Amino acid sequence: GGSKRRQEADAAARSSVFELQVADTLDGEKQPQLIVKGALDREQRDSYELSLRVRDGGDPARSSQAILRVLITDVNDNSPRFEKSVYEADLAENSSPGTPILQLRAADLDVGVNGQIEYVFGAATESVRRLLRLDETSGWLSVLHRIDREEVNQLRFTVMARDRGQPPKTDKATVVLNIRDENDNVPTIDIRKIGRIPLRDGVASVAEDVLVDTPIALVQVSDRDQGENGVVTCTVVGDVPFQLKPASEGEGEPQNKRKYFLHTSAPLDYEAVRDYNVVIVAVDSGSPSLSSNNSLLVRVGDTNDNPPVFSQAVLEVSFPENNLPGERVATVVATDADSGKNAELTYSLEASPLSSESPGGIFSIDPDSGDVSVQAVLDREQRDTYEFQVTARDKGVPSLQGSTTVVVRVADRNDNEPRFMQDVFTFYVKENLQPNSPVGMVTVMDFDKGRNAELSLSIQPGDHDQATGIFSIENDTGTIFSTVSFDREQQTSYTFKVKAVDGGEPPRSATATVSLFVMDENDNAPTVTFPSNSSYTVLPPSSNMRTVVATVVATDADTGLNADLNYSIVGGNPFKLFEIDPASGVVSLVGKLAPKHYGLHRLVVQVNDSGQPPQSTTALLHVFVNESLSNATVVEGQVARSLHTPLAQDIAGDPSYELSKQRLSIVIGVVAGIMTVILLILVVVMARYCRSKSKHGYEAGKKDHEDFFTPQQHDKAKKPKKDKKGKKGKQPLYSSIVTVEASKPNGQRYDSVNEKLSDSPGMGRYRSVNGGPGSPDLARHYKSSSPLPTVQLHPQSPTAGKKHQAVQDLPPANTFVGAGDNISIGSDHCSEYSCQASSKYSKQVRALRPAQPPRSP
Repeated sequence: GGSKRRQEADAAARSSVFELQVADTLDGEKQPQLIVKGALDREQRDSYELSLRVRDGGDPARSSQAILRVLITDVNDNSPRFEKSVYEADLAENSSPGTPILQLRAADLDVGVNGQIEYVFGAATESVRRLLRLDETSGWLSVLHRIDREEVNQLRFTVMARDRGQPPKTDKATVVLNIRDENDNVPTIDIRKIGRIPLRDGVASVAEDVLVDTPIALVQVSDRDQGENGVVTCTVVGDVPFQLKPASEGEGEPQNKRKYFLHTSAPLDYEAVRDYNVVIVAVDSGSPSLSSNNSLLVRVGDTNDNPPVFSQAVLEVSFPENNLPGERVATVVATDADSGKNAELTYSLEASPLSSESPGGIFSIDPDSGDVSVQAVLDREQRDTYEFQVTARDKGVPSLQGSTTVVVRVADRNDNEPRFMQDVFTFYVKENLQPNSPVGMVTVMDFDKGRNAELSLSIQPGDHDQATGIFSIENDTGTIFSTVSFDREQQTSYTFKVKAVDGGEPPRSATATVSLFVMDENDNAPTVTFPSNSSYTVLPPSSNMRTVVATVVATDADTGLNADLNYSIVGGNPFKLFEIDPASGVVSLVGKLAPKHYGLHRLVVQVNDSGQPPQSTTALLHVFVNESLSNATVVEGQVARSLHTPLAQDIAGDPSYELSKQRLSIVIGVVAGIMTVILLILVVVMARYCRSKSKHGYEAGKKDHEDFFTPQQHDKAKKPKKDKKGKKGKQPLYSSIVTVEASKPNGQRYDSVNEKLSDSPGMGRYRSVNGGPGSPDLARHYKSSSPLPTVQLHPQSPTAGKKHQAVQDLPPANTFVGAGDNISIGSDHCSEYSCQASSKYSKQVRALRPAQPPRSP
């Protein structure tokens, strides 16, 4: 019991990955600890097999060894990897939906969910997501909607491969999809004005005095198709004095876009022909080819060769909003080189070529002076730019005209206050968020412009100054930050106001309310409020099935699933006598109690919450099975020792019950054997005596000196000596009694075994097994904290049971340490706690029982 012990690792355990360190505990134990000193990589090696050896300090030394297998679990330390970094494919336009394009493949060296890969779009435009479909599982890319090459000729995007680990890891690849052209577009012909030849609504006015080969219109021919499908040939149909000439002879001009000038090929005669309908036909080179046509009406006019001219092609004017109707905006002036009626000009407003809206309802112009006035109140927030065209016409026959574009830009005034997108912003954040983390974003706008729209944001304290010093806001983005870490158990919500002030004169402001709710995290483990680990309950052996033994009560400071508790018995129930209701924590008796179940039972109860990840707490429930509580001090001592007994070791019932049954059987057998021998001896003596009588016969008148019932005189003198000698030589019945020498605490010796037993703690009262008087209480079989007599064991005594220590994971607040370096004697199949108790008891009563052969360990 007091020998010094050492623990050492076998050479097979010495490696570059693991190291065994032995630490000394407070009670003198050697505590082995397996230390990881090298990097572990499951992809390189997923398990290790180590050999551990323990050796004592005796002479000769005794040792034992065990195999420790270390299995390496996988963590998500490998990212998926695409087979290629760039995937490129061609796709014909107008392909039907569902057409497969290509399959992207990626691999992950991890296993389980860490190796499961899903494919998603990465940096992809909205058109890519609208036109294409990516299967998350297989990686197949297919057509979702028909693709028109004329709208998009190439799709370039990235695809991400993401595993399902926590946190997930990703890889990305670039996909380049080239859209192959089909001949599905007809050529388009656009006839535009050129030079001074007016052209409107498909009508070109050409003076009769123009020179031959004068261009009168610009013809632009284009085909949206590509390659041969977009090569266009253009001609003029019919007998007209016009022809097409290429606008450029350069070879760098695109084949599907060409420009032509429509020239006069002969003199024009107003008196002969006033109008020409010029038909232009365009044919592409596709198979089959597609064609289109357009026409231009050429109207020959009389000579008035000087149109009005403006000094500026575009006139920009700045005009403030919130004006009075009728205010003058600007004055436009045009000149005409002609004279007379051909030089008298009339001004008018027309819609801009870039806008179809007529300016007549808002602006007006004096036809003689060219003063432009506004007829309505302008609001820059509704519209900040107006664009229209001013046309000047002469009074010649025919009349010539010129035009300029007027752009009115409305100047801003601070007439709008800031406006939040919502009156109340509600945000939800997780507790335990790191300080200075964003918790929400408010959106505010000001319809004004410039300094009038420059906003300054600030946090306004609430009714209870909840936000003072806790929150800040970023002026540019409206992001709200917290300066503290939230704890839902301390405060569940915050309410404050955000104020926005613009930079106008005078400044305008607005406020919005922010409500912040703290969401619960599973950061609190269950707390067992009843029973305490040092308490116990008494259970009579006559208790019926389903008897409620005790109720384990626990609480959790979290809410929801994080506070949903379930109970389970994880140890100390080897006979399956008890069960616990997972929801209520009620512990019930479900097995029939037998004599071997008498004594202390330690149930290890684990309380788990339903959070992710779950948290748990381990508690001890002590149940003392006995008719009554005759010696509470002894039971309390047993409970105190169980608190220092490893949880993996069961404490359940009477540890000496089976041993007592075995010893009783041996005693009965020995007594029966002795009685049989005595009976045989009596039979032999009687037989010999009867035979002796039959030899001598009977003679009349002769005294029988051999009378069996007459004592002899010479025997009387020797009888005491004979009896003394016979007593001295007689072999006692309990010849194998082991002498137990023990001292009282004050140094005196015990007068008898009974005195020693009565002086031992917890041995003063006796009960029979079935409850009658005379047998010791069951509590005497357990180790007491009082000092006990020392027992000297000879080398021939049965060897000590092997002690095994195992490393187990327990919550830090419920980790129990073994009771020290005590040696258990007896069967290795009993628990260390039980064997220790039965060993002490057997040493005390061994003088009252016949010797037994040692049990094999």
